[in-house]
Amino acid sequence: MSKAFTKEQDDDLEEDTLEVEANTPKGTKNYITPAGFARLHAEFENLMKVQRPETVKIVSWAAALGDRSENADYLYGKKRLREIDKRIRFLTKRIGFAEVVDPKEQPHEKIYFGATVMVSDQAEREHTYTIVGMDEIDLERGRISWISPLAKALLGKQEGDHITVHTPAGAQELEVVEVRYESIE
Repeated sequence: MSKAFTKEQDDDLEEDTLEVEANTPKGTKNYITPAGFARLHAEFENLMKVQRPETVKIVSWAAALGDRSENADYLYGKKRLREIDKRIRFLTKRIGFAEVVDPKEQPHEKIYFGATVMVSDQAEREHTYTIVGMDEIDLERGRISWISPLAKALLGKQEGDHITVHTPAGAQELEVVEVRYESIE
């Protein structure tokens, strides 16, 4: 095996570590709900037990055919295998320093991780957000990361509090209308 190929793999590992660390504030855990953790773990298991073995079979079969330089199954399979391995390394790191927090076990007076919060803007339009982990963001469902500017402004507040959120469109005043804690699926 050439040193150049080994160096490429080392760079991938370093890049994966930097990617995981870049998304997490220094000195904190990867907070995640039980459902989010289960999804990460299910993806990891699927990659390890289903997708990777299937891809290895295809690559082995294609390699046995002979000329690998013009063998699309072999070339694509090797590329897919690298992608799978990179995702497995990423998930291993994310799962490894995950801190599972059940929203139902949070104090209910104030806004903490896992809270579902209804806010009212200056035009009296109501919006509902659930504060979740970085791996669970889903804006269509109102799920925002606990490190987002809006979530940071909400953390520690309670019903009736007013907050100011700085957005690209300018500062926005919001009032906390309701705080609840429920299971997140």
